[in-house]
Amino acid sequence: MIPVNQLSDPAVRAFVAALNAGDQQAFGAALTPGATMSDDGSDRDLNDWAEREIFSSNGHMDVEAESDGGRSLVADYRNDTWGSMRTAWRFTVSDGRVSRFETGQA
Repeated sequence: MIPVNQLSDPAVRAFVAALNAGDQQAFGAALTPGATMSDDGSDRDLNDWAEREIFSSNGHMDVEAESDGGRSLVADYRNDTWGSMRTAWRFTVSDGRVSRFETGQA
């Protein structure tokens, strides 16, 4: 497992740290205005998804591996709704913040 503070990309590191802390304010600050996302190949409303899959269900990400300069992760993701699953995450970073992320089962 890779400790969050050792993730290579600073924007991705801020995203994962905020997610794991359940810190909605820091999570929002890690994203660009108008950031977008997809889950299992379908675009979702980022705010609705984050509330459901992260904040109201105690989402947590343990990063197993990173590639693409830290912008692609494989992680064990768990929350109170779905339990634990192996997931892949791909991030697009603009101006030091995440402008898009794509996640799904790995």
